[in-house]
Amino acid sequence: MLQDIIGTKRELFADGVQTVLRGHENRNRRVVLLKGNLVQNARSEAAGISARVNNKGTFGFASIAEYSPEAAEKVIRAATENALALGRHSGRDIPLPVSMGTGIVPLNTEIRDTDQKTIIDMCRTVDRYIETRYPDLSSRTVVYYEDSQDRIVYSSDAYNGHLVTPRCYVYVMMSAETKDGAPVELFKAFGGFGSFYDHFTKPEELFPGIDALYKKLMDKKEGVYAEAGYKTVVLGGMMGGMLAHEAVGHTVEADLVRGGSVAGPNLNKRVASNLVTMVDFAHTYQGKPAPLPVYLDDEGTKAEDDILIKDGILTGYMNDRESAAEYGMQPLGNARGWSFADEPIIRMRNTCILPGKSTVEELIASVDDGYYLIDSGNGQADLTGEFMFGVTCGYEIKNGKLGKALLDTTVTGVAFEMLKTVDMVSDTVEWSSSGFCGKKQPMAVGMGGPHMRCKIMIGGR
Repeated sequence: MLQDIIGTKRELFADGVQTVLRGHENRNRRVVLLKGNLVQNARSEAAGISARVNNKGTFGFASIAEYSPEAAEKVIRAATENALALGRHSGRDIPLPVSMGTGIVPLNTEIRDTDQKTIIDMCRTVDRYIETRYPDLSSRTVVYYEDSQDRIVYSSDAYNGHLVTPRCYVYVMMSAETKDGAPVELFKAFGGFGSFYDHFTKPEELFPGIDALYKKLMDKKEGVYAEAGYKTVVLGGMMGGMLAHEAVGHTVEADLVRGGSVAGPNLNKRVASNLVTMVDFAHTYQGKPAPLPVYLDDEGTKAEDDILIKDGILTGYMNDRESAAEYGMQPLGNARGWSFADEPIIRMRNTCILPGKSTVEELIASVDDGYYLIDSGNGQADLTGEFMFGVTCGYEIKNGKLGKALLDTTVTGVAFEMLKTVDMVSDTVEWSSSGFCGKKQPMAVGMGGPHMRCKIMIGGR
């Protein structure tokens, strides 16, 4: 129905301006079990239509929480009036960005809904397994979370299409206490792109991963504090993914480059060792779907991969159509909004440092005295590339072998300096797609990386 509504309103697109009409639905499901007790059980949907108009470099935007022919007509007229009115006062007269092509991007997948009882029953099965097998835990939490975006995009001069991005996860969180009574905890996310029936029809398939999580928690229970200082470390794939997204990715988003990020003066300069190549993948990685595939953005730009760092040299930015014209680059499909009420801004999709040639075992064996840092619970970075990440799971490395587990610690540094110390990169990549990027509005993103040997500042007690 929505596709028919939007398609019939293209005759309202004004001459001489660029117009994008978007129908957008967000759906969320959430179930939380705390020590076997159901403490949250929620479902929500939000849907509406928006229009965005570019008149000589001035944008007008309008949205409405309604799916109807009248709603589509209202937002087109309102966005057009906004763009024309603002343009009369802005004094801007910028040529419209050149279209990178027109055509149709077909529907990429479907959303299959699941009733809450099925979700709750699955969570209870997982919780009972943990309770029965690991009664010594001080606490346990099982969370089912699902969100999906269903968007239909019609453009005056670019691609039209229908993009669906469903994802769902089970988060298992475990807590224990050290011999001194201090709490320690770990969590793991299971799932990925797709709906409930793509991942969780057989809860027992999660049990080996739960067992491995418990083993790491028991190691951490007997863990030690890291020795503070500038150390040789092996960053696990999840840590590499966090670095790629937070400390590097945001600095090369063109709107933040315009705002003064460190990437501005470093374009075409060395920012990492020649072992580091970083790409924002659109929808395919090594011949298979990327963790959260994007085939079309909210400006009607067909999504393609964006090479950001090539052999240590910063080669490009992530752009929308306006910034691409400003920097003399090609837009590759990075403009997205989280909901119908959100104007699209430049966002990452599946950002990853590419694998190298060494094995993980070779990386660990090469370190005489250092640390293996596996998982991060949180992190932050600023536009200088300076970062600080919490490390929730890690181990000592002594004489090329893993030692005791680490209690929670932090690592810090400046990304473009730290990446220059990378001297070994593993031949495999680990991906994560269960988090959100919080740049002005939420966004589901994928991030990944190989294991890397490098130098980094680590905190102690």
